[in-house]
Amino acid sequence: MSGSTDYFGSENEIFRNKELLQVSHLPDGDRIIGREDELTNLANAIKPATRGNTPNNVLVYGKTGTGKSLCSKFITNQAVDRAKGNDVSIGVAYVDCLQESTETQAVQSAGHQLNDQGETAISIPHSGLSTAEYYRRLWQIIDTRYDVALIILDEVDKIEDDDILMQLSRAVESGKLTESTVGVIGISNKVRYKDSLDERIKSSLCEREYVFSPYDATQIREILRSRSDAFHEGVLEDGVVPRVAALAAREHGDARKAIDILRFAGEIAEENDLERVTESCVDQAHEREETSRLAELISKSPSHAKLVLEAMALLTQQKEGDDAPVTTNEVYDLYQRLCDRDQSDHLKLRRVRDILSELEFLSIIEQERKWAGKGKGNYMENRLIDDPEVIIAACNESD
Repeated sequence: MSGSTDYFGSENEIFRNKELLQVSHLPDGDRIIGREDELTNLANAIKPATRGNTPNNVLVYGKTGTGKSLCSKFITNQAVDRAKGNDVSIGVAYVDCLQESTETQAVQSAGHQLNDQGETAISIPHSGLSTAEYYRRLWQIIDTRYDVALIILDEVDKIEDDDILMQLSRAVESGKLTESTVGVIGISNKVRYKDSLDERIKSSLCEREYVFSPYDATQIREILRSRSDAFHEGVLEDGVVPRVAALAAREHGDARKAIDILRFAGEIAEENDLERVTESCVDQAHEREETSRLAELISKSPSHAKLVLEAMALLTQQKEGDDAPVTTNEVYDLYQRLCDRDQSDHLKLRRVRDILSELEFLSIIEQERKWAGKGKGNYMENRLIDDPEVIIAACNESD
């Protein structure tokens, strides 16, 4: 092997503990910046659970990257520890409804996390049972193992059937749980999510509601500094953290995005055999983060949704300004031509309207209804939230 190419890169070490910059990393309490009030509110809502009583159900709203999931995980973990001192057993299940998007999948996931088959003799297979049977086993597990179960439903607006909210919030009242109780923390990026719920669910679920506001530049800067020990000492140039914070604050105060950009900047420095992370690395990382985030969203979209997005991006490029609006009819006309290009049958205009509404729901575009004038009715204006070049790159990357 002497003289062969070393594909593992340079000897310049940038990261000391890269795990601190992973979105999945749950930091210690002193690393959670700017969310003291939100943590206090969540703690007060579920505090009864630490004494074995029924906690308040909670709905948490806020844009992506405002600390909703982070705070919910942290405060439920702290509740588990506090309850032990009271000889109370709390079980916590975290369900990502973007991945577990059906009622059956969500119940199966919660049951699997809360179960210990050696203790309960209950199995939770990944498939093969009816929804009702998964519920029956979930109730058995909770009654057998815990005084209280706390179930976090992250991105709850993505679940196909909100009946799970009714089942969980009324499990004790309906007699499904006899020895234990349960609390729900629903997390949504959509502030108006509650409006879409059945009135019965609203009355039993929505006991406490909290809105997480976006971080400002100062808070994001402190968040990044609290995680700067992910890098070796002296590796970050002085302007890196302020630059990342400014970019993230300008784009809706997304701390998750800021952390991703900082990690990407370090990776770019490693890839280019640099001894330090520079502001130039940050600018390259910002572009990479945008493409990565959109590629993940778009890769999960049907092929026609990608074509609709591509049509929007191409039309936006033709107009002045990256946030120029395009009408639904303009999008549909170009979408049809793109279908012809790809030798694909095109959908009807009504279905394309539905796709545009779904893209707005995913926060990829914004929509605004306009009045065309007396006797002419209304029409919809559509705007891309991100740079059209980034959208096109993400569409092509996901093909």
